[in-house]
Amino acid sequence: MKELDLTQGSVPKVLLHFAVPFLLANVLQALYGGADLFVVGRYDDAASVAAVAIGSQVMQTVTGVILGLTTGITVLIGIATGAKDDRKTASIVGTGIWLFAVVAVVLTALMVALYGQIAVWMHTPAEAMRDTEAYLWICSMGIPFIIGYNVVCGILRGLGDSRTPLYFVALACVLNIVLDFILVGACGMRAAGAAAATVTAQGASFATALGFLYRKGFHFEFTRRDIRPVRALCRRMVLLGAPIALQDLLVNLSFLLITVIVNGMGVVASAALGVVEKLIVFAMLPPMAIASAVAAMTAQNYGAGLRGRMRSCLRSGIAMALVFGVSVCVYSQFLPDTLTGIFTKDAAVMQMASGYLRGYSIDCIMVSFVFCINAYFSGQGNSVFPMVHSVISTFLFRIPLSYAFSLASSSSLFLMGFAPPLSTLVSLMICIGYMRIQGKKGNYAGLCVRKLLKTDEGKTYFP
Repeated sequence: MKELDLTQGSVPKVLLHFAVPFLLANVLQALYGGADLFVVGRYDDAASVAAVAIGSQVMQTVTGVILGLTTGITVLIGIATGAKDDRKTASIVGTGIWLFAVVAVVLTALMVALYGQIAVWMHTPAEAMRDTEAYLWICSMGIPFIIGYNVVCGILRGLGDSRTPLYFVALACVLNIVLDFILVGACGMRAAGAAAATVTAQGASFATALGFLYRKGFHFEFTRRDIRPVRALCRRMVLLGAPIALQDLLVNLSFLLITVIVNGMGVVASAALGVVEKLIVFAMLPPMAIASAVAAMTAQNYGAGLRGRMRSCLRSGIAMALVFGVSVCVYSQFLPDTLTGIFTKDAAVMQMASGYLRGYSIDCIMVSFVFCINAYFSGQGNSVFPMVHSVISTFLFRIPLSYAFSLASSSSLFLMGFAPPLSTLVSLMICIGYMRIQGKKGNYAGLCVRKLLKTDEGKTYFP
């Protein structure tokens, strides 16, 4: 296990060292998510493709909620690790394992019971209904593997190890692609085969992760007796992770609403939106990886009481993210066709997508600030504020602006492209205002976190 002490060494160097494996894991995760659709599109008809597209969208939302929830364990472990309190770290790990085992049972049972109704709620075309239901049911059975894998990765990242999770997702990615070609291509299992490949790959990745932990162990003493619920810690994990999970859920819902708006503009506009969203997913990976590194590094330094190093981490993270954000934005202004042409050769779609990308790409600069600031607060255990301003900017600005711009120009997506950066600008302004207030009040966020982390006996888990 390659753990980094995020409280020592050059801040930019340590941050980059932690972020690069995270970025590679995110890229593999994105490729992993697109493998099912690519292979099914190669061998099957439109109904099967629609089933995988709809089913994977649902499972992506579920996975996003799980990732948000596991942030709680990552932050708490990071704070305890920074404080050099091995006993509390062991207690957090054990409580997290117990808590997410319960979550796995409940969420799996819920998805298995509702998979058919979910397909109906998604307005699945009649010809794709059977395949969609099969895909959702099989993937729902793999939820324990998704949760298990993300819990292990959350623990490792909280300890300062971002490299090992990369190996786990690489294994899942390769195995999923191989099984997709076997089950879908050779065996003709359609969407069900793609789902079976995904679940098998997830199970193998989780089993490998467990085997790794069993062989390597932790740098601190950890026994089966530690796997028990500590009520106060359970509450802290939920309070820290739930806002992030809710934020991700609401953001996914907002994407669905914007898709509905654009679908009303015609098939060309719908296709153009899909092309740009695919591009933006990859464009956002570097700032997301850097932000995750900022969160982990902030948590450890917060636990160690190194406030100046926390602020340096934030500044370095923003600077690194801006390198990618500015590059994507500038390139998109001058050569958008070379990017949109990756996913379509239709001239009309390419033209409309290019116009949308010119405006949307400005958001790559805006999120460089907002992602890192959100991570900075989350690393201190303050996950409520990032959720609040994200919800405000998304539902009070992004969706209304998208709708208004669609009415103003029904033949082009150019104006709609400015809705994301304008809404993110609102978030940034709120963040700046909040940080100024915090500074005047003497680290108000820190005081809130200390209150949040109090035990039932009135003690705090961390300094």
